[in-house]
Amino acid sequence: MQENFEEKLKAYMQGHGIAAQHMHFSQSCHSVKEAAAAAHASEGDFVKNVCMLDAAGSIIVCIVKGEDKASGEKIAALLKIPKPRLATSQEMLEKTGYPAGGTPSFGYRATFLVDLRVMEKQYMLTGGGSGHSLVKISPKELLRANNAKTADIRAD
Repeated sequence: MQENFEEKLKAYMQGHGIAAQHMHFSQSCHSVKEAAAAAHASEGDFVKNVCMLDAAGSIIVCIVKGEDKASGEKIAALLKIPKPRLATSQEMLEKTGYPAGGTPSFGYRATFLVDLRVMEKQYMLTGGGSGHSLVKISPKELLRANNAKTADIRAD
């Protein structure tokens, strides 16, 4: 099954001319710690996609550095909505088309928000479609790929 998710993402990247590198690993990349070990990279090179739902059930993908957390209060204030809640693993799969632990930072309909600290990186590693894959992408290319808003969304 994971190969189907990865193939779907690779096809999206190719079809939309996204300048990024897709990488598959034999070991798990589900957590930032596991992904850093698999990619022989620093945990600081990773972003995570925190998926939340608004009151209407629409998905909001909050992209923060691997060591940071997204602030529901800041997201609510930014979007002028009641505080969103975290999506369940099942809701993430239904709304993004990708499983938790492999959810990419682009490639599906969502409101994408990128924390300002993510923009400081030269490149980042993010979910590659499955719990065994990653995508290496620059912040500028990420914004082009997902049409995100940038803002201070991390929890203090």
